[in-house]
Amino acid sequence: MFEFINDNDERGQVGIGTLIVFIAMVLVAAIAAGVLINTAGFLQSQAEATGQESTDLVSERIDVTSEVGIVGNNSTGELKAIKISVSGAAGADQIDLSESTIQAVGPNGQANLVFTDANATGDTPVNASQLNASTFAVQDDDGNFQASGDAVLDRDTDYTIVINPASEPFGDATNDQLYNVSGGETYNYAHRNASLTAFGESDSSSLDIVSPSSATTSVELDAPDLFTTDGEAVRL
Repeated sequence: MFEFINDNDERGQVGIGTLIVFIAMVLVAAIAAGVLINTAGFLQSQAEATGQESTDLVSERIDVTSEVGIVGNNSTGELKAIKISVSGAAGADQIDLSESTIQAVGPNGQANLVFTDANATGDTPVNASQLNASTFAVQDDDGNFQASGDAVLDRDTDYTIVINPASEPFGDATNDQLYNVSGGETYNYAHRNASLTAFGESDSSSLDIVSPSSATTSVELDAPDLFTTDGEAVRL
């Protein structure tokens, strides 16, 4: 019934075959384990990155504390500046406003506003009316315009975003027309030129302020129906 292998050469060949099969199984198992470990490491890194991005979208957000317009000429219902006070959201690290953008929809279309520390003629701004279309500037609590890299929100420092209400998309003054003002008050320039209009009475606009981490804060600007005093600050 049973066959016994008495030949030592044949017995050795059977042992080597078994060893080869065993080694092959070990190698396959090792390769499979390596693939699983690498996959697990990749998934963990991806999950950590996704979790950090989700955290940044919540915490690295810009909070808006007030929105006001500065009346330039109440008889024509024009603003000479739009000012939005901002701070970092609770738990946020430093937020560089010069790396932020503003997606704006206004009475004269839409535009992506980017930070600038220069006026229409290339010098340091003196007032909002000198700012180019599709740009915004930043002032500190003393009204000083900030250079790129200095406008950084943190736990102790807040800033004010400043927008030119005569430039597109809020008004309809183009960059070429702003250059021709030579540093003057653009809202008066718009008033002197009947073809130009500035953001003013009863106008509305929507803004999405996007931080460097892509966290978005939405703002609605709604001007009052009537301005009464030149230079007054009106809530938007």
